Amino acid sequence: MPRILAIDYGLKRCGIAVSDPLRIIATPLTTVAANELFPFLTTYFETNEVDTIVIGLPKRLDNTDTHSTSFVLKAIDALNKKYPTKKTIPLDERFTSKIALNAMIAGGTSKKNRANKATIDQISATIILQDYMRGI
Repeated sequence: MPRILAIDYGLKRCGIAVSDPLRIIATPLTTVAANELFPFLTTYFETNEVDTIVIGLPKRLDNTDTHSTSFVLKAIDALNKKYPTKKTIPLDERFTSKIALNAMIAGGTSKKNRANKATIDQISATIILQDYMRGI
């Protein structure tokens, strides 16, 4: 069965997580620079079967767009054009960074490692993927 890939899209970095082939477990994969996202995905898709891309869509508490929403919508459009055989699904990402940070604290991660935003982005992508997989 093809994997599901999740992206926590940011203007500087993108956290990436993937499911196992049975779509049971979400695992952090990596963080890439935003300008390296598409080359990374192209290479990843050459060696890994993925049929669904879930991307976090930033919203405010009142469900209005944030300053980042338009950038994510442009990324979704680009994903659809570059990878037309893959299903791209936007998913509400409210609180994922806070949940990721809390998970790191609960797991005993040091303050120094919690300051590593790349790690937070990976964990956020994993949370986005877990949320999506709960609903399928």
